[in-house]
Amino acid sequence: MSQTFTIHYFATAAQYTSKNTESLPAPLKLSSLYGELEKRYPGIIEKVLSSCGVSLDGEYVDIEEDVDVLIQAGGEVAVIPPVSSG
Repeated sequence: MSQTFTIHYFATAAQYTSKNTESLPAPLKLSSLYGELEKRYPGIIEKVLSSCGVSLDGEYVDIEEDVDVLIQAGGEVAVIPPVSSG
């Protein structure tokens, strides 16, 4: 069985990728995630990811600060659009 993690897309990210979820090869450095997505979906960093949050296994992570974090096989990543409060 191949080693993968699941990534979930919501709102604008789901519209941009035309997917709600997909599996990507694991392990992957968290700091490499945006580059990997940019290869698959050119323009996604600027148009979508720059304003989104990311969670790994249910906890928010910082793509730029958590540079040593590895997304392990079986992990779950979510790309979460900004939430507006009313």
